[in-house]
Amino acid sequence: MAQCVQSVQEFVQDSFVPMVAVLCSEEAERVTRKNNLNFAELLRPFCRLTSEGHIRDPNNQLQVVKNLRICVNNLMTSPTTTSTSPSPAQRQLLSDVVLSCQPQESAVTNVVMAGDYELNFSVTTPWFEAYRENFLQSMPASDHEFLNHYLACLLVVSSTEAVPVEQFLKLSQEQHRIQHSGEYTNPKWFIPNTLKYYVLLHDMCEGDEQRADLVYEDMKQRYGSQGCYLLKMNSRTFSANVDEQIPDPWSQYLHKNNLHNQVNIANSSTCTGCFIYSSDEMSSSLDPLQLDSSMANLHNLSAVHADLKKGAKDSNSPACAAGSHGACLTLNDHDYIRQFIQEFTFRGLLPHIEKTIRQLNDQLVSRKGLSRSLFTATKKWFGGGKAPEKSISEPKSTFGLLYPPEAPELQIRKMADLCLLVQHYDLAYSCYHTAKKDFLSDQAMLYAAGALEMAAVSAFLQGGASRPYPAHYMDTAIQTYRDVCKNMVLAERCALLSAEILKSQGKYSDAATLLIKMTSEDSDLRSALLLEQAAHCFINMRNPMVRKFAFHMILSGHRFSKAGQRRHALRCYCQAMQVYKERGWSLAEDHINFTIGRQSFTLRQPEDAVTAFRQILINDSRQTAKQQGAFLREYLYVYKSGVLTVSLPQLPLPCIHSSATRVYFGHERRLAEGEKQAATHVSLDQEYDQDLSAMWCHLEEQLVASANGGVVPGNFQPTQCCLNSQTDNLRHPLAVVEEPIIVEVTFRNPLKVSLALSSLSLLWRFTVDGSSSSNEMTEETITNEETSAVGVGNMNKYTIQEFHLGPEETKMVIRNHIDFLLFTDQQTLDLMVRGKQDLNILGPRLNLTKEDKMSVRHGPDRRLNPIITPPMPLMEVFFLQFPTALLCGEIRKAYVEFCNVSGVALCGLRVVSTHAAFFTFGSQATTPLSPTSAENCSAYKTLATPLQRTSEATESLVSAADFRQPSGVIEIPIDGSILQPGQSTQLPLWLRGPDQEGVHEINFLFYYESAEKGLKISHRVLRHTVFICASRSLSIQASACRSSVPPHHCLDEKGSSGTLVFIDVENINTNEGGVREFHIVQVSSSSQHWRLHKYINPNKDKECKLGSRERAKLCFRAARCKPSEATSKAVKKYTFSDLSLGNEQIISSTTPCGDFFFRCLTLETQEAYGASSRISSVSRSQGSIPTENRSSDLTDIAKECSELDLNIIVIWKAYVVEDNKQLILEGQLHVALQTIGKEASSLTAKEEAQEMVLLKFKSDLPPPVILPSAEFCQLIKTNLHYPETCTHPFVQESLCLVPVTLTLSNCSLAQVDVIIDLRHKSTSPESLEVHSSFAWVGQTQYKLQLKPKEVLCLTLQACFLQAGVYNLNTPRVFAKPSEQSTMCETSQQTATPALIVISDA
Repeated sequence: MAQCVQSVQEFVQDSFVPMVAVLCSEEAERVTRKNNLNFAELLRPFCRLTSEGHIRDPNNQLQVVKNLRICVNNLMTSPTTTSTSPSPAQRQLLSDVVLSCQPQESAVTNVVMAGDYELNFSVTTPWFEAYRENFLQSMPASDHEFLNHYLACLLVVSSTEAVPVEQFLKLSQEQHRIQHSGEYTNPKWFIPNTLKYYVLLHDMCEGDEQRADLVYEDMKQRYGSQGCYLLKMNSRTFSANVDEQIPDPWSQYLHKNNLHNQVNIANSSTCTGCFIYSSDEMSSSLDPLQLDSSMANLHNLSAVHADLKKGAKDSNSPACAAGSHGACLTLNDHDYIRQFIQEFTFRGLLPHIEKTIRQLNDQLVSRKGLSRSLFTATKKWFGGGKAPEKSISEPKSTFGLLYPPEAPELQIRKMADLCLLVQHYDLAYSCYHTAKKDFLSDQAMLYAAGALEMAAVSAFLQGGASRPYPAHYMDTAIQTYRDVCKNMVLAERCALLSAEILKSQGKYSDAATLLIKMTSEDSDLRSALLLEQAAHCFINMRNPMVRKFAFHMILSGHRFSKAGQRRHALRCYCQAMQVYKERGWSLAEDHINFTIGRQSFTLRQPEDAVTAFRQILINDSRQTAKQQGAFLREYLYVYKSGVLTVSLPQLPLPCIHSSATRVYFGHERRLAEGEKQAATHVSLDQEYDQDLSAMWCHLEEQLVASANGGVVPGNFQPTQCCLNSQTDNLRHPLAVVEEPIIVEVTFRNPLKVSLALSSLSLLWRFTVDGSSSSNEMTEETITNEETSAVGVGNMNKYTIQEFHLGPEETKMVIRNHIDFLLFTDQQTLDLMVRGKQDLNILGPRLNLTKEDKMSVRHGPDRRLNPIITPPMPLMEVFFLQFPTALLCGEIRKAYVEFCNVSGVALCGLRVVSTHAAFFTFGSQATTPLSPTSAENCSAYKTLATPLQRTSEATESLVSAADFRQPSGVIEIPIDGSILQPGQSTQLPLWLRGPDQEGVHEINFLFYYESAEKGLKISHRVLRHTVFICASRSLSIQASACRSSVPPHHCLDEKGSSGTLVFIDVENINTNEGGVREFHIVQVSSSSQHWRLHKYINPNKDKECKLGSRERAKLCFRAARCKPSEATSKAVKKYTFSDLSLGNEQIISSTTPCGDFFFRCLTLETQEAYGASSRISSVSRSQGSIPTENRSSDLTDIAKECSELDLNIIVIWKAYVVEDNKQLILEGQLHVALQTIGKEASSLTAKEEAQEMVLLKFKSDLPPPVILPSAEFCQLIKTNLHYPETCTHPFVQESLCLVPVTLTLSNCSLAQVDVIIDLRHKSTSPESLEVHSSFAWVGQTQYKLQLKPKEVLCLTLQACFLQAGVYNLNTPRVFAKPSEQSTMCETSQQTATPALIVISDA
């Protein structure tokens, strides 16, 4: 239970006090009415004694009476009988007491921490204490107990009476008549000989004080000095001490007294209808547990009054008059009244009670001599005991048994009650215990229950550990009152006392159980109060039961609502909400919020009502669609009826995913215009991809670096046209003036009913100084919040007229700070409300410092706070004749158009792509076309050749700087380098199909700047993405080997030795795209050191045509370039050699052939450089310095021997049939021959998946450097020169000697040691097929040393024994660099078999 102002002992003690009646003459009443009080009200603040009193018990033991309080009431008669339930008037008055006592805003609150719950509620419940006090005071007197019976009567007469003694006699007779005539059942008197105390009231302002003293002396003679008193009052006059402030101790008692008087008046009145107030009927239509969806209840809500009407007050009561209380009394008068109460109590009341206790005790003691059985038998046979009378109004049952007043059982009860009233609790408990046994034996259950109740109270008030509190007595009494006697008033009193006692002993669970049992349907107010106290018991336990507290608070709020106590109901629901809020109890939350909303609206608190209904709508509700619709209609009705705000309020629906908001800066992409295909750029239809964003950022860095001399500025920020939750939003985005800002907002309807929105518009605020984040409006601030329906200033706004969200539907709308009308459907437009929703976007979670990690902090997100910059150029790009499908290596010509659609000139136009080898604008601004190529619609520059095909190559020398651009960035050649506003230009664009088949995503990024410098935006970019489907074309396999012809036989006119180049061409196209056949029209080469010199064609007149899956082998002779051609003033020059296989020659050193060659070569060089750098870094980290130098020297020597560095360009034409028309496609494929004897292909091999490697916890030692022998077998080139046939007469001469010349050529640039061994016998398969019975004659082993590029000839002799075919290629040659002393010689690669025919003459 909640904390109380009084202690439990004080509460229980003050619940049972001596009752004193007051009878006043009319003149005495007039005297007291000067103070706006009657006599009983005048005495009430002074009825608690400040000093101790004493009485002696029947054993003559002195008992101390402390802190005694008496109750003084006006004597009011009533013929009504005692009721077992409160009257309607009493119910209404108790309801008014509770209603008038509301929690104060500054009241002390208690914070309870239970687990992860933190509850804040009021420590005290003054409304419950006020109800309890007034309930106990208004209890009617009953016959089975005497605690509410009057012990004494004050007879008050004024000293201004003519004969005061006669007035005393009249009042005494009136009191005697009321008590003994039998006409009145109320009031009830404790004993027949009631104490009469005579009070002479003297008005100091009117009466004669001497006469009053004489009358008082006469009274003492008549009634004794202990039976009368002279009370002087009204000593204060209005003329004197007007400004003196006299305290008013009566105000806190008047309301309570008034209520008590009203109950008595209502009970004594014949017409009580005016006091009946049916609060249950008023609340029946608004039951908060019944979530009615009808619209009728909505209109009933507004008709209910927030303030309940009070009960009618007694118009005759002086307390109702205007003015202050005690105006004629001074502080001395207060002391006189206090002294009078003390004199009356100590000299009149307590002695009277002591005398009565002795008399009752003597009567009981005199009867103890008789045995119980004999006493009972005597009563039974002679009628000396009780009379078995039955009450007419009560049923014929045992609890209706009545005792006559002189019954000994009642005498014991009287004695016990008197002892209880004067705090003699030990004797009271003994008497109650004795009476309880007698009542139980007689089955007088009402009397027995009363004895049990008071016995438990007496045992508790004794204090100490001598006798524990008998809680079972109280339980039995409550059950008897409620179930047997059907008296809920007594049961409630018993429960209130027992609950307080149990609470003081820490037995909160038992107290809560007791209070819950007392709830019933007969009184909603009582049930509400008791349930609330039970809830406080649950929360005050040692281990607080939080959910039980909340549940019983809900029940209490429901009963408060039924009782018409709406403020208390609202308070209970709000306290319970602390437990259920955000705990997953969605249905409970909905019910609580709904009830809070209705109660707040009824109490004229529309803001709180709207807040409560808002919580229902913003949470993910699990209610049915019908119930959600009812919630929504209630919210709209309450919102429209009560909320009056100047600015647009916040609406809860629909839900906005603020973090999913996307902001797009700039115009939307223009669609294709005829054959023109617009650049894709960025649109809201595209999903954000982190990898793609990084790729675009890398491309933009390349462009910026190219425009700034190869260096990226430190303040560079990548362009972000579309901002979302995954982009970097820490900085303010830059928007260009007069360009649109498009905001995409994601709405979600969490309800199962449709929402209809209309007039969606964007609210914005623009500040000139850039402080748009401030909420303060300045003179330089422009906004459209006040006029949201139209545009303000130069800002245009688009409004969506209608927008529908289905149940649980998510849609995206392009808006910002949303302003809209919300309604449920078209038929309920009267419930349409206007409001807004803010886009409050949280930035990324901060996690840098310790404070960030310990708390939840978010960084800024400025995607909705752009900075407006001056005008910038805006370019649009269109593509014409741009293909979507190409053959691998196919060359296609397209056109690109650049349009400046802004009012600012642009310059610095550049482009970069993820596939640099895919396109080119040409090596010059314009590329002239030859007549032949124009006639054949060819993309190449061609020259007509004579019909007689020549096998000699046409050569040209070009510089790589004419084609290459740094970092792959291409500067777009436009006239004047500036594109004026409104101007457009069109440039040719050559495309080449990717070398790999499949669908390729190719990204272009165009870069341009403003002609005006110093702007916030340094540049702008335009994105374009295309998808090219590449189909198979040709597969090129190329290899090179040294010619076996001796050097002096293969020298051409330029003095170069030859190398054979074999090219295998295969048509791998399977008729994809309607390709019929391929023609190889030309083979070209490009290199700094080598060139294709001659085409070896056995079928000179036959064209090279390839059908599907056909294959052709071409053979060429390659020769070294002249040193003067290879290097020219440190500028890299490439020799292009063209060998035409058709009737026209293509100049491969011009656009587009040369462009695509160099772009592919640049990529291959970058990849090779990256691989070599990685290898060199690994080798440097693992090997020592001497080993590294030695290995690199050997590698260089080996490379020089086998390096070729010859790039082959195969140009082809494909004949395609499409729509019954034949088209000619052309293209080129590249093959890079790097090493002699190593095959190269135009198709890159697919990378195989790497096998899983076991994890090693200890690094292995680096393996020793093992040089591959294949690289050092090319140091020496050997040739045998001999006659092919020889005729010898073996009959005449058995030995045939043939001279053979062995030519040794040093292919390296280092000095080489050579060993020639002629004793070697060949075991190769080729030599086994011919005769091997010959021998070398003469010196069989040579050790030589060859200088760089030196050629040496040795003369050998071969000896044959018989005719046959012999292979002379048996000498074994070993070589090593002379500088490598530790290295062993490596066997050199031999030439093809050298066959000689020996015939017999």
